[in-house]
Amino acid sequence: MTAPGKTAAKAFSDRRDRLVSAEEPLASLQFNCGGTIPGTIAIPSLLESVRKAREYGLKIARTMQAQDDHEAITAWIELTPLEDGCEICVRNWQAMPFEADGDASGEGAPHAADRALADFTAILDAEQNIVAAESEARDLTPLLKSMARAQGERWSKFVRIEGLDDRAKLHWRLLDGAQCMVEGSERKWTIGLYPRRTPVGDLAGFELTLTADRPLDRSVRAGDDPDEAVDHMIARDVAPALRQPLARIIANAETIRARLAGPLPDQYSDYAGDIASAGQHLMALLDDLSDLEIVEAADFRTAPDRIDLADVAQRAAGIVGVRAREKDIALVGPDTTERVPATAEFRRVLQILLNLIGNAIRYAPQGSQVRIELDQGDGKARVHVVDEGQGIPANKREKIFDKFERLGRSGDGGSGLGLYISRKLARAMGGELAVTSSDGEGGRFTLTLPSAAGKE
Repeated sequence: MTAPGKTAAKAFSDRRDRLVSAEEPLASLQFNCGGTIPGTIAIPSLLESVRKAREYGLKIARTMQAQDDHEAITAWIELTPLEDGCEICVRNWQAMPFEADGDASGEGAPHAADRALADFTAILDAEQNIVAAESEARDLTPLLKSMARAQGERWSKFVRIEGLDDRAKLHWRLLDGAQCMVEGSERKWTIGLYPRRTPVGDLAGFELTLTADRPLDRSVRAGDDPDEAVDHMIARDVAPALRQPLARIIANAETIRARLAGPLPDQYSDYAGDIASAGQHLMALLDDLSDLEIVEAADFRTAPDRIDLADVAQRAAGIVGVRAREKDIALVGPDTTERVPATAEFRRVLQILLNLIGNAIRYAPQGSQVRIELDQGDGKARVHVVDEGQGIPANKREKIFDKFERLGRSGDGGSGLGLYISRKLARAMGGELAVTSSDGEGGRFTLTLPSAAGKE
């Protein structure tokens, strides 16, 4: 079953139905719907289809209908299940702007401030049954586990709503704004229900939020390491609360910069571009802090699987290809016929390569080349990212892998954590990340992983 039409975007999800990479315009829709990349798919119709494709192991092709705060979107999606997730191909993307009806029904755009403050978000179908749920709050962990075991059931079964006994038959408007209690949490919660509609106005589902009456107690318990508590507060508590408002700032600024909302003088378009760049820098910093906490945890483990290192490298090159073209840099990826089997976690290898290729593009001179090369042997699979930049002096080649090390560079948008995290990930997968370079002759970063050649 196919539909003709030009490919609008490609994306990939992992085995937890998290969007790990996405091209525009799908990436912007994910952000506008309150999601992140990587993060649980926030587009209800896409999430439902991806889950079915992955669970049944079948290719699925169908129409996707969605909307954000500004547009109603219709597109044709083709889903191909993979060992570690799903490949998403989007065609015939059509977006039509609409006006909010301005009534008091609450069915207009979701309130961004309320959503930003929420500790819990979930995607529901039109019958208010659970499709997906996400939270970083420690006292909501039992709720998440219960909902995960009972997907497809009505969400209200898992909370105690004050003053509402026959809640299963109540209209959503009576639940929106109600107070509830959650087992395992001492906090009182306010319910937010935001309808999602199809382009023709039919109810497609809801976004559910729970907002607490007070912040979670983050005091350090006796015997806790204060430094570890601070890291947890930043990477696990602060970062999730900031991602959603930052994503909306970036999306709105990009809309203004691209003049999608109408004509605009050049200087204001430039201002919007600066706002978007600053937001993207903050978002990247939050992601780095979250990754830092994960890789430094004593119980951190990867999920190794048989992967094709050439395929991962080709996907990474495709994701950052636009950035290379904007800098007039030729990004030379591996040949499409190459196959380099390796044993590693697909998502983590993609993360490392995106960091390495992104750094190479950032520091390579305009008009130069960045090459991605592969080789294998001696039980190892290797991918090399080679640039034509200024190179790295011998006495600084190990220093660049230190935490927060940027070798004196400032204003480049980096946090100094990317290479530190990438090496930690490589070693956790039984591999290594190293650099060979000469000052003035470019850099050559090599990711080495255990080979899967000859293994079944």
